[in-house]
Amino acid sequence: MLNVIFMGTPDYASSILEKLINDSEINVVSVYTQPDKPVGRKKVLTAPITKVVALEHSLNVHQPLNLRSSETEAEIKALNPDYIVVAAYGQILPKNILDIASCINLHASILPQYRGASPIQQSLLNGDKQTGVTAMLMDVGLDTGDILKISKMDIPEEMMVSELFEALTKIAADLTLDVLKNFKEYTPVKQNENEATHCSKISKENGLVIFDNAQKLYNKYRAFTPWPGVYLESGLKLKEISIASKEGAHKAGEILEVSKKYMIIGCEEGSIRLKRLQPPSKKEMDVASYLNGKRLERADTLL
Repeated sequence: MLNVIFMGTPDYASSILEKLINDSEINVVSVYTQPDKPVGRKKVLTAPITKVVALEHSLNVHQPLNLRSSETEAEIKALNPDYIVVAAYGQILPKNILDIASCINLHASILPQYRGASPIQQSLLNGDKQTGVTAMLMDVGLDTGDILKISKMDIPEEMMVSELFEALTKIAADLTLDVLKNFKEYTPVKQNENEATHCSKISKENGLVIFDNAQKLYNKYRAFTPWPGVYLESGLKLKEISIASKEGAHKAGEILEVSKKYMIIGCEEGSIRLKRLQPPSKKEMDVASYLNGKRLERADTLL
C-alpha cells in the first residue's frame, strides 16, 4: 500500500484524486487544496471541487494559504507519505516540502512546451495537432522538473477546450497510477531548456478578437469557450462559429453571405460561419434575429 498526499484544486485534479481513492493499492492520507473562495455576484464562499470530493470520501483536507510555514512542514512530515502527487494545485512547492518525499506533478502539456497556468488552452490557440500529459519530478521551478513519462494524444481539428480537458484528465488519471506503481522503473530525464515555452493565466481581455485570420479566430473560440468567450471591441459576443474557408482575402468583418441559419463573415485571411451571437446586455440569439433587429445585410460589416 502506497501512502500518498494529494495536492490539487480544479476539476482536472479532482478526477485524478477520484482515481487514486478508488485504487486498492493507494492510500490517500491527506488532501491539500486552495482555500474556499467567494463566487458569483453574491460572493458565496465556495469550496474547490477537490475539497468536495475529498470530504465525500471522509479524507482529511488542508487549505493553507501557502506551504512555507513550519507547521505545514511538520504536518506533512507526520503523515509520512511515500509520494506527494500534485495536479493543478495553484502553488509552487517550496524546497522544504519537496525534500519530504518524491513529488510528482501531472502537467497537461508535452513538457518543456507550455509551462505555466494554461497549457490546454495554449495548445488550442496554437492549433497544435498533438498534446499530452507529462508526469515529472517537481523541483523549485515552475514546471521545470525531470520528466518521468509523457502520455500523448491527437487533437481533432474541431475539439473544444472542455472536450480536451476531459480527454487529458482521463490520461492524467491513468498516468498517475502508472507512475506511482512503477516509479522505480522510470529514469528521470532532464528537460531541454532550449525548447521551453510558457503560457500565462487567462484573463477576460484574452477573448477580444478581430477579423484578421479565420483560423486564428476559430482557435480562440475553441480555447476560450465558455470562458472568457470571444467578443468584438463593441462587446458583441460570438457564441457559435466555425471556419467557412481558410483562404481568400476580405475586408475584416464584412458580411459575405446571409441565410436563415448563419452568415459568413470575411476576415483578412479566410472567413468564418457565424450561427449565434449575443449583443451587449442582451440574451444570446440566432443570426436571423440579430440581422432583423440591426437591419444588416450582405456587404455590411459587423465592426
